[in-house]
Amino acid sequence: MYNLPMKRSTKINKLWLIPLVLLLGIGIYFIPPVHDRLSTRMELLRTRIIYFFKPPSEAVFQPGEQNPLTMGTALVAARTEIARTITPQAGTSAEGTSTPTAGPTLTPTITSTPLPASVILPGVVYVDQHNRWNYCGPANLTMALNFWGWKGNRDDVAKVVKPGSGDKSKSFIEQGLPDKNVMPYELVDFVNEDTEFHALVRYGGDQKLIKSLIAAGFPVIIEKGYYERDYTGKIDWLGHYLFTTGYDDAKGAFTVQDAYLKPGKNLLSDYDDFQDGWRSFNYLFMVVYPVDRENDVLKVLGPWTDERWAAQHALDMADREITTLKGNNLFFAWFNKGTSHVALQEYVDAATAYDKAFVLNANWNTTEQNRPFRMMWYQTGPYFAYFYSARYQDVISLANTTLNDTISTPTLEESLLWRGRAFYQVGNTQAAVDDYRAALKVHVNWGPAVQALQDLGLQP
Repeated sequence: MYNLPMKRSTKINKLWLIPLVLLLGIGIYFIPPVHDRLSTRMELLRTRIIYFFKPPSEAVFQPGEQNPLTMGTALVAARTEIARTITPQAGTSAEGTSTPTAGPTLTPTITSTPLPASVILPGVVYVDQHNRWNYCGPANLTMALNFWGWKGNRDDVAKVVKPGSGDKSKSFIEQGLPDKNVMPYELVDFVNEDTEFHALVRYGGDQKLIKSLIAAGFPVIIEKGYYERDYTGKIDWLGHYLFTTGYDDAKGAFTVQDAYLKPGKNLLSDYDDFQDGWRSFNYLFMVVYPVDRENDVLKVLGPWTDERWAAQHALDMADREITTLKGNNLFFAWFNKGTSHVALQEYVDAATAYDKAFVLNANWNTTEQNRPFRMMWYQTGPYFAYFYSARYQDVISLANTTLNDTISTPTLEESLLWRGRAFYQVGNTQAAVDDYRAALKVHVNWGPAVQALQDLGLQP
């Protein structure tokens, strides 16, 4: 009888521990190192919940039918716009409006020196992307730069290429969380503008060229498609950079440094698997090198020194693969055809090729594989093709599908930029301004969005 009040009092006292524990937990969560790690996991959980109720693989973009009677006038206006903007070559600031920095001008030379059967480059320092979000680009570029003696790290790269919102109340890791991808031109610009080294990127590479570069002492970054099972067990496609540092013909494989996998150091990538993944990005490759070794690089590249030749070569490769590939891989071949036409400024031809690719995407065999819904996260060629073919509504529709249906939050600055440009062309200036400002919340001080606002007489 006399013990009851004491037990009740003890129970009440324990209840006070609950808010104290909650407050302690919240305090620990906002300690920067803890918050940086947990925020990525919370974002992943949030994304999975959204994808459960709205599967992104079900998103399908349907190109609109074009009226040939109205295309003529619209194309004149589009060509006027082309005259003052740049061509989206593999290594230039493809979303921007400034003139790209002049590339190498030395005369291409083709070498016939026999390649060794095996090469493993020494001095490779492995860098992973773990405990970071969307850090594939910074990690791979850090490996390429470290190979030549650069002293920086992956965060040094990320602070420039994915700076995030610029909100100083957050750590730079959390600021950059929404930025889903770093484009090849952003990596090239970082090397050429923020380091003492040089970099170039081209379409239409092949395995012999990769081997030749490695044999000459130059490791190569490629961009490729990567397949893994998602949390539901279905095979998913995503984009990935891969640092390639050796090869062995006897084993039939390249030696690669995979920043994503655990372990990812000195892995063997079968030649056929390497080729299959590489196809997803039009056989794009990137080389980082010291300035005083440029002549050596160009000698190995031969005709690939010329960006236009490389784009035409990639187009020829796509045309051949369209006649030989079947099933889902045919989508990538048609997409590559469009990308190569864009690089050659053949926008109407590019739009036609992308139309075919998107039809194949809609008819994707989803028995074992999800549709590659992330495609527009990494490659913006269709926006160029449709915009410069005066197909502004297709730009808007494609951006809407990408931003609203394939991603948990609409934080792709490239899609926002192109939708804004298309909105402006159809007379919706306020929507354009809103998209330009939204892009800057993903990537603070991003040149193309800043320029778009300034062209309207507005401050960023």
